[in-house]
Amino acid sequence: MINDPAYNGVPAGVHRIALTVETAQLKEQAEALFEDGFRLRLVAAHDDGPTLRVVYLFLAGSPDRRIELHVTLPANDPALPSLASLSFPASRFEREMHDLYGIDSFNHPLPRRLVRHAHWPAGWYPMRTNAGPPPPFTDTQTYPFLAVVGDGVYEIPVGPVHAGIIEPGHFRFSVVGESILKLKVRLWFTHRGVEKLFEGVDATSAIHLAERISGDTSAGHALAHSLAVEDALGITMSQPAHRLRALVLELERLYNHAADVGSLANDVGFSLANAHALRIREELLRINNATTGHRLLRGAISPGAVSLLSLPDSAQLARLAEDLAEVAQLTLDNTVIRDRFTGTAILSYQQAHDLGCLGYVARASGLSTDARIEHPTCELPITPLTQTGGDVLARFTLRAGEFAASTRLASHLINTAGQLSFRGEPAEASRASEPTGRVRSGVGIVEAWRGTIVHRVEVDPAGRLTRAKIVDPSWFNWPALPLAMAGTIVPDFPVTNKSFNLSYAGNDL
Repeated sequence: MINDPAYNGVPAGVHRIALTVETAQLKEQAEALFEDGFRLRLVAAHDDGPTLRVVYLFLAGSPDRRIELHVTLPANDPALPSLASLSFPASRFEREMHDLYGIDSFNHPLPRRLVRHAHWPAGWYPMRTNAGPPPPFTDTQTYPFLAVVGDGVYEIPVGPVHAGIIEPGHFRFSVVGESILKLKVRLWFTHRGVEKLFEGVDATSAIHLAERISGDTSAGHALAHSLAVEDALGITMSQPAHRLRALVLELERLYNHAADVGSLANDVGFSLANAHALRIREELLRINNATTGHRLLRGAISPGAVSLLSLPDSAQLARLAEDLAEVAQLTLDNTVIRDRFTGTAILSYQQAHDLGCLGYVARASGLSTDARIEHPTCELPITPLTQTGGDVLARFTLRAGEFAASTRLASHLINTAGQLSFRGEPAEASRASEPTGRVRSGVGIVEAWRGTIVHRVEVDPAGRLTRAKIVDPSWFNWPALPLAMAGTIVPDFPVTNKSFNLSYAGNDL
């Protein structure tokens, strides 16, 4: 059991303790951490040649605490006890590890493929060092969906190819009339091998990959990656630099929340509200471009640096906040729309907690979680907003409320920036003397607009990345969508899906 405050571990970075545990001890150690209020936020497998290594990252906030459990396995027969009975997210991480590394989890309740679709070659594990080129892919087999049977039950398959620019995902509805009995979501149609692309790249030069993990979260993933690299290399950023990075993150939150407020109104027929929300979003994108040189905020954040062209006008942001608040209020003043949102696709507090939901999905169900408070890089005047309804109305209202709160925070950061030199110059950073002859690790945690992003990197003595593990909040939130849809009707799906607005790219990697 883990009893003492230091957990008898070895310091591995800021606020982080690493424990090496035997396979037989893993479940007991994990259970002790769960009982102490920690949550499992990342599981990363590593190919170390003759052995495989699995790192479990547990996080707890207020104060910021980070515990890693490291387990070493033989490469020729890697197997672990499943933690699925303790944690639903653990069950999915375990399935992912089996697909990509061939690591078995004994006593897993659902040991079938997650990432690799049926046409992927059996026995080929692409993240292994010696995986080599893929064998021939086979014809796609039927995916073993659970069939729901009974009088009047039928299925509606949707996707993976959708109209417009929606990314690919397959949704299979089992329904009676229009009532949904079960929804099955199938993802990973666009698995890109992103984590593999980081391998061998200089740790300070891989930011272009991080910014493209999920396009609408370029700043969030850039910051998480940068924090992880800085943690590994001993780079310390000044507090003014952290505050400028926080400003960039809020600008990303603003333009995405504005788009979602409009899109939710549009999905129930209120296209006028959507037009005004898109007008606001466009103005915010132009502010982004003037601030960083890129509409999606790329190029502003990198390991050891933050570089802005100018600071936004806080009065302009305040005016846009008033505009969006009016759009949201006009939307909810329409009784038909309010009725359409109210009670639709409820995700309860307990469901959100058990699934490990993050971001506005969690907060709309009453689960207060925010990495800006739990794992801060600088002190910020933030009070997390929550709703208790867990329905589309709660997720809509929370977005509108967070837009206003984010505007106030951005204005505070702008008005307190003082005379900090930021015009095209990297902010000040200091670097610890580099240890030689060993692999260093680092963790970056960021509250992006969808929720908490976690990156973990390992860097070899030459300064190259040997592993980059990425966990987007959509990884945790996708399983909540079909759960919330149970008991609703088929026409509820578009507005519910938009109220979650999950990333395919951030999940599929």
